[in-house]
Amino acid sequence: MAHAARVLWPRGRALAWRLGCCPTLGFPAQSRAGFAGSAGGSGPAATARKGGPRLLGAAALALGGALGLYHTARWHLRAQDLRAERSAVQLSLSSRLQLTLYQYKTCPFCSKVRAFLDFHALPYQVVEVNPVRRAEIKFSSYRKVPILLAQEGESLQQLNDSSVIISALKTYLVSGQPLEDIITYYPPMKAVNDQGKEVTEFCNKYWLMLDEKEAQRMYGGKEARTEEMKWRQWADDWLVHLISPNVYRTPAEALASFDYIVKEGNFGAVEGAMAKYMGAAAMYIISKRLKSRHHLRDDVREDLYEAANKWVAAVGKDRPFMGGQKPNLADLAVYGVLRVMEGLEAFDDMMRHTRIQPWYLRVEKAIAEAPQ
Repeated sequence: MAHAARVLWPRGRALAWRLGCCPTLGFPAQSRAGFAGSAGGSGPAATARKGGPRLLGAAALALGGALGLYHTARWHLRAQDLRAERSAVQLSLSSRLQLTLYQYKTCPFCSKVRAFLDFHALPYQVVEVNPVRRAEIKFSSYRKVPILLAQEGESLQQLNDSSVIISALKTYLVSGQPLEDIITYYPPMKAVNDQGKEVTEFCNKYWLMLDEKEAQRMYGGKEARTEEMKWRQWADDWLVHLISPNVYRTPAEALASFDYIVKEGNFGAVEGAMAKYMGAAAMYIISKRLKSRHHLRDDVREDLYEAANKWVAAVGKDRPFMGGQKPNLADLAVYGVLRVMEGLEAFDDMMRHTRIQPWYLRVEKAIAEAPQ
């Protein structure tokens, strides 16, 4: 409303000047003749000359103010209508999709996708994949999670990679393009990583495929778009690699982590018992290798604290989220990655020793309050 008033005020001021009053001071804009006339004598004629312009000025000011308020209210209601129309369009688009998410609940990449789906109120079914046999995804040549199956009418699409899933669905919600067309913008490519292992990478995965008007409506400027992409990639390339070394930092923490994984995952009774103890021992050892690979400090908590505070500094003090008044894709990505540590010692330590808690709770609340 305040923004609308600032936009419409120059119009009201121009109208007021044309009607003979000064909106800045609230007094009639008089000519030299007017001032000279009012200065001569105090008889009835002089009184009438003084009273007339004042009454006219007051009336004009009132009329200008009323028109300004009318246009402000009209603009505000129209903005509400446009937001409602966009929400209705998004609801219509989302209702066309039947989504099935194949995941490990404790996987940070899967948690990112759930944060996105929940915030955008996209209904979906979850299939918890057994991490040992992975029979639930035997239909797929791509053997990592998350995998999202999206049914749109007669078209069934498989989306792989958490960032591709998020970018493709957000593009769909904003632009309304067919999903089968959108996923062609994110082609897979084979590459060899630093360890000499062949991996699948996806082109453009942090980029939303929007036209200029759609991008302007969503971001408001190129800086916001660039910032979002930068921090989404940071979450994938750095933040996510701090999780395992921290939750498996000590034998006790490794055991507590696998106890949580077994309870939340899709394990049989024997598999669960073996995973809890053998998995904890294995991951404690592997976490040391990960620490060396990613050049982390001896106390990996310090790297986690530094990353959390770096994120908070990037968000800044003048906005509740990196996205401004609501979380953007970077907010949801960082939140999704960190959320998998909830209930573990590493998470509690991070909340106590960094400045991230207020931001984290704001995102949590925004997701919980998303319309269902």
